[in-house]
Amino acid sequence: MAIFSILNKYNNVGLLLMRIGLGVMMIVHGLPKLMGGIDKWEKVGSAMSHVGISFYPAAWGLSAALAESVGGVLIFLGLAFRPACIFLLFTMIIAAAMHLASGDGLLGASHPIELGFVFLGLLFVGPGKYSVDKK
Repeated sequence: MAIFSILNKYNNVGLLLMRIGLGVMMIVHGLPKLMGGIDKWEKVGSAMSHVGISFYPAAWGLSAALAESVGGVLIFLGLAFRPACIFLLFTMIIAAAMHLASGDGLLGASHPIELGFVFLGLLFVGPGKYSVDKK
């Protein structure tokens, strides 16, 4: 339809809106984990056991909390965008594996799976022209 073809010239605005929304939501998910301290990091990091990694759960949990909170800031700004997407994609893969291994089923794992596909797609697309990476 002709009316929707007008939106083609606003692709970068669409990417900006996605970055803002995803960035804020990742910060909201990551900050409580980051601020939770070592007990929270160990709990979050224990999800790595579902992929056969059971050493240093606190370090893995801190890594996940940093990926979500700092990665959210980077996605928001469009700074170091692709590395942030890679770290967030990995975090979502582990979160999905944890949900599936815990018996939550596909429905329970759907949120990290969906976000994983979003970060994978954004890895290819890039941050758009309204980003720090493009300045």
